[in-house]
Amino acid sequence: MAKIILGAAAALTAALAAATVAGHHLKVSGKWGHAESILKVFGEECGTPIEKLRKVAEAMVVEMHAGLASEGGSKLKMLISYVDNLPSGDEKGLFYALDLGGTNFRALRVELGGKEKGVVNVDSEEVSIPPHLMTGSSHDLFDFIATSLAKFVSSEPEEFRPLPGRKRELGFTFSFPVRQTSISSGTLIKWSKGFSIEDVVGEDIVGELTKSLERVGLDMRVAALINDTVGTVAKARFGNKDVIAGVILGTGTNAAYLENVTTIPKWQGLLPKSGEMVINMEWGNFCSSDLPLTEYDQALDEASLNPGEQIFEKIISGMYLGDIVRRVLLKMAEKADFFGDIVPHKLRIPFILRTPDMSAMHHDTSSDLRVVGKKLRDILEIENTSLKMRKIVVELCDIVSVRGARLAAAGIFGILRKLGRDTVKTGEEQKSVIALDGGLFEHYMKFRTCMENTLKELLGDEAAETIGVEHSNDGSGIGAALLAASQSQYLGVEDS
Repeated sequence: MAKIILGAAAALTAALAAATVAGHHLKVSGKWGHAESILKVFGEECGTPIEKLRKVAEAMVVEMHAGLASEGGSKLKMLISYVDNLPSGDEKGLFYALDLGGTNFRALRVELGGKEKGVVNVDSEEVSIPPHLMTGSSHDLFDFIATSLAKFVSSEPEEFRPLPGRKRELGFTFSFPVRQTSISSGTLIKWSKGFSIEDVVGEDIVGELTKSLERVGLDMRVAALINDTVGTVAKARFGNKDVIAGVILGTGTNAAYLENVTTIPKWQGLLPKSGEMVINMEWGNFCSSDLPLTEYDQALDEASLNPGEQIFEKIISGMYLGDIVRRVLLKMAEKADFFGDIVPHKLRIPFILRTPDMSAMHHDTSSDLRVVGKKLRDILEIENTSLKMRKIVVELCDIVSVRGARLAAAGIFGILRKLGRDTVKTGEEQKSVIALDGGLFEHYMKFRTCMENTLKELLGDEAAETIGVEHSNDGSGIGAALLAASQSQYLGVEDS
């Protein structure tokens, strides 16, 4: 009798255990099912079939035309850079550059040796701007910059001292919104990146710097005021005459390209001899109903400092990709208990997951995806993640980066289409090179490969043969010095 009771008790215990396991399994499969369903819906919404990309490119072309026709006529500013003379490769001599775009600035000295030698030597120095100067007066900020520049110039080799009566020439990369009024002047529209110096808004930036250079006794002329995208075109063009556009894919994104001056209705000046003009598109602000936007993009935009603006930038550039991944993971954690019963608190912090971390997870080739596990633990304090969980994270990184890369390719295809370089014309052997720069393009290899492959897919085999993509780094530094050289007031003047 005791044996029967013991046997029944054991059977009951086993049944209860089985029921518990089954219940747990139901809960787990329900959790996975819900998380996978969130991922699936997101993947579908981010879809970029080739027909959609063609529509995005067409919309880009329409906006380009509108922006060239009139100021404010388009989401694309299509700013006239006043650069109508790109480096030819023949430039020789010593030129300076000043690259101001954040809490540091760089001073560069670039020695050019013409066709034979190219860029012979580059010396540079980075200087941190004290925080109080970022919110003080323009006088103080530019005096600080001019003083640092004068100190840098003092280390110049003796043989490069300018001849009597000549000034040193400088290319000035100023990465803040500016309304350009000539190749060497432009008024500041507004500050960004932590700067707030009201007395210089609406003033000529080059004028302010020139006054400070005079105050510190530095004999230097600003020959060109540019942004980094225009500099990227110049830097690449110095070594390759087939370069027609420059694209930055980094923390932010932008594009500049060479336009025929007769197709710029808003151009009021004399037609330049070259017949060409570099246009700074400011394409980060592009928007179209054809862009595959999701609830996560909308939430990111609404929480940003500039809601409703820079939509294209917010889905393809390095500042935002990691945060889109975080937002989807947060939804999985909240709605599907993806990381357990408690939502990891770090997952609620905007921008805690950076794009370089996303890239590292996406490129993880280990069998147990240990890099993914380590990143989730170190950044988000999520312990004990399963392989299945890590695989979903990698898939999520893939969806976000593929969408960004394919849209970037559609933007480039739009530029080629606007210029009529998206097809091969009978009897023509034109080659078109797009220069690219930025950490996203340089370091996120899956993004880069996907972008390049998508561009080929859009162009088709024959046209793809005529289009090249090349990495051209430091347009904001070396590119600025090269533009100072191509805009030099001493061009054609003999050294004697």
